[in-house]
Amino acid sequence: MEQETTQEIEGAPALEVAETTPVEAAPAAAVAPSATRTGGRGALRGRAPRAGGRARPPRERGEFEQVTIDARRVARVMAGGRRFNFSLVVVIGDRKGRVGVGLGKGLDTALAIDKATRDAKKHLFIVPRTASGSIPHQVSMKYSSSTVEIIPSKGRGLVAGSAMRTVLDLAGVTDVVTKIHSRSKNKLTIARATVAALRKLRAK
Repeated sequence: MEQETTQEIEGAPALEVAETTPVEAAPAAAVAPSATRTGGRGALRGRAPRAGGRARPPRERGEFEQVTIDARRVARVMAGGRRFNFSLVVVIGDRKGRVGVGLGKGLDTALAIDKATRDAKKHLFIVPRTASGSIPHQVSMKYSSSTVEIIPSKGRGLVAGSAMRTVLDLAGVTDVVTKIHSRSKNKLTIARATVAALRKLRAK
């Protein structure tokens, strides 16, 4: 009988022996905490908000969109050392024909952006556009060291680069091809040359 018992245990699979061994069976109390922790912190983040909580109201979108196209830090040497100021160029527009470019300077970026936005709103103007969103005719303009040209091109979309693309995009102009006929990389002068060219347009 003893030989038969040992043969049955040796021939049995290892999984069945492990399940029937009382020493290897883990107690239920040790397994329970790990079962409740499934998901970790991700489970806490995915919880639904509590009932009765106040929902955050949606943020109102402003009338104009604004884009900062250039930001510079300017140092001025004083008696006690160097003093830093910030100079920013901001373009605002509603993509419906109105656009403006502003320049602001301040001791910090927040103050400079506020000044530039107010300056851009002072210089807002309406761009004459066609029914498809293009411009009535070809126009070119020189401002300081930058010379730009805007050419209407039906079905091409907005083909522009540098600060010209930002100004034309916020003005809602499309179906145009642009060229910059100068080596200047100054985004402020390019943006103001674009604005001067758009002001030169005459509606047909």
